[in-house]
Amino acid sequence: MAPVRATVQAVPLVATAIVMLDAATDFFPDAPLVGVITPVRLAVLAGLVATVVTAPRLATFRTRLDLAIALLLLSAVATTYVGGHPDAPLRALMTALATFYLLVGVRRSQPESWRAVALLALVCVAAAATSAFAQVTNEVPTGFCRTGLFSDVDCDSGGAGAMIRATGTFANPNLLAAFLVLLTPIALLTAVTVAERTARVAVVTVGLLAYGAVLTTFSRAGCVAAAAGLLVLGGAYWLAPRLGRWGVRTLTAVGLAGLAAVTVALWVVSRAGDALGVRGQAWKAAVDLAVDNPLGVGLGRAGDAVSAAVPGGRTFVHAHNMWLNWLAETGVAGLLGILLVTVIAIASAVRAAREKSVAGVVGLAALTGFFLAATVDHPANLDRIAMLFWLVLGLVMAEVPGGWRESGTLARATGRSGRRARR
Repeated sequence: MAPVRATVQAVPLVATAIVMLDAATDFFPDAPLVGVITPVRLAVLAGLVATVVTAPRLATFRTRLDLAIALLLLSAVATTYVGGHPDAPLRALMTALATFYLLVGVRRSQPESWRAVALLALVCVAAAATSAFAQVTNEVPTGFCRTGLFSDVDCDSGGAGAMIRATGTFANPNLLAAFLVLLTPIALLTAVTVAERTARVAVVTVGLLAYGAVLTTFSRAGCVAAAAGLLVLGGAYWLAPRLGRWGVRTLTAVGLAGLAAVTVALWVVSRAGDALGVRGQAWKAAVDLAVDNPLGVGLGRAGDAVSAAVPGGRTFVHAHNMWLNWLAETGVAGLLGILLVTVIAIASAVRAAREKSVAGVVGLAALTGFFLAATVDHPANLDRIAMLFWLVLGLVMAEVPGGWRESGTLARATGRSGRRARR
């Protein structure tokens, strides 16, 4: 029975590898194999079933995000079926949420699986980053160019001073930047898995290559988010373990206050005409759409709705803000759900980092950078980025107990080597 059990335990890890490789390179076909089952969905389903077989306990999948996820899902179902909208975006959301629980199950049932996740992240980051540098060094046209940090130009008319904006394995530079901001801290977790110094140097080299690739995108939000992620990575490693319980609560309160301040600021800006250009127009339109449509305009429909609401014929793909996009598409319930996801995820990552979990530290850095970029963009509008976002959330939430009153972290409970050594 041991070989059979080992084979079943390998299925969730293989499924995780398929999700991450597809997120990085769009490796697997999007066409369904049968019905609505695509190769990635089949892998996620197989991974979940195998995890349930090997760890058939509800506690394995229980997290602090369960109620927030239920609220998100209910708001998505309501706007889809009450509004009579296509259900393909709802299936995509359910797939992403299934990925979250897949990662939680893998981490809880196989505590050492963080090593495999870190190694996969390193491979994915290397693939995207080297592709980006290849485009720049070989002057491969991507359709995106700039003549400076703030000036987009047409690549054909930009002249000799035009700089190619790398897209790597994605459709545009901003998506590549968001991918690298989210996954590079996880890739750096690989350094903890090796004891030999030169191997760690190799891991750090790939990390530096990835952050360098963010620069090749010339994405302003991406560069700021990457810098913020690096600062949090260093700060969390040294500061978080020294925080007491009240320190964590204080940081959580500050985070809540910050989110409230950002919400108010965006509301004010959305009423300030064209003060922030096209993003201000998109934000105003998103708020107006939510007022007129309490259940939202439907998943995946914010871009078209915003485009129709903004004068001038400009085309929008989303509302250029993750939280306002959820508000426009799923109403106040969806906004509350994604706000709860944000606050609980950051608070849990801070707690895990305080408990000397290296996975918690890198997770906090990844989420901080990604959430910062999401204030002016919505990279998770792309299914590949959405899957990766929920996967990283799963990695972080598996680090802390599912109940609020439970103490310790998964790292402490298992005594695994991913925990930072006490000094």
